[in-house]
Amino acid sequence: MPELPEVETVRRGLEEIVAKRPRIKKIRLLRKDIRFAIPRKLPQFFEGERIVGIRRRAKYLLIDTEHRSLLSHLGMTGSWRVLQGDLDKHDHFLIELEDGRTLAFRDPRRFGIIDFVERGAEETHVRLKHLGPEPLDESAFTTDLFFKRSRKRKSAIKVFLMDQETVVGVGNIYASEVLFRSRVKPTKLTGKITKDEASRIVSNVRLVLEEAIEAGGSSISDYRKADGESGAFQDRFMVYDRKGEPCRVCKGPIRSKVIGGRSTFWCPRCQP
Repeated sequence: MPELPEVETVRRGLEEIVAKRPRIKKIRLLRKDIRFAIPRKLPQFFEGERIVGIRRRAKYLLIDTEHRSLLSHLGMTGSWRVLQGDLDKHDHFLIELEDGRTLAFRDPRRFGIIDFVERGAEETHVRLKHLGPEPLDESAFTTDLFFKRSRKRKSAIKVFLMDQETVVGVGNIYASEVLFRSRVKPTKLTGKITKDEASRIVSNVRLVLEEAIEAGGSSISDYRKADGESGAFQDRFMVYDRKGEPCRVCKGPIRSKVIGGRSTFWCPRCQP
């Protein structure tokens, strides 16, 4: 599933596509639902509206118009692109722009989401109101906050780090990479981490996510940027998906275990 770096990369690509702020000529629903039903009134809310920007909240994209925002989640296989040529059988939602271009939302496995939110009401929307702080916002995601919330928690630190109420956008891939750089074993009980470990984790969350964004995200299966190209951060993985391979630091074998229902990777020597 695309995580924060992938969604932010798509956001930046879409921002370039709509840089001249075109109006939406027509919305076409090619099916009534994806993961959930698409609101029937959605087309009439956006047709004729000018796109004024593209934002990201956690793993959600918000295509802002003058009065409302189109809300989308990529799910596991969703992508946005400028339509060129014929429709793909997995194109489910189209935004026809006044300049003649069409933005297409493609989602083969249909775990994505298309919805809308009133401008200024983002924090009360059912899909957004439970979300924690943004990891790239240094004033919102701090060591003190992370450490305070970790106290008396009995879950593994990797599960806590992936909890979207703890911090948004850190999924399975980046949680493993962050904990490796922080020298913290992913099975360690959250309530047992030290303030120093919390500080390293918070710092490395930002570093790893920023590096991944710079690399265009990680392409493991279906993920593509808005221009159709793959990301490149997968070439820099230190532990993720490298079970049995030598650690890039100590040369010991990378181990893997299912934690919280997700495959987790770490180095026993570097993360004792």
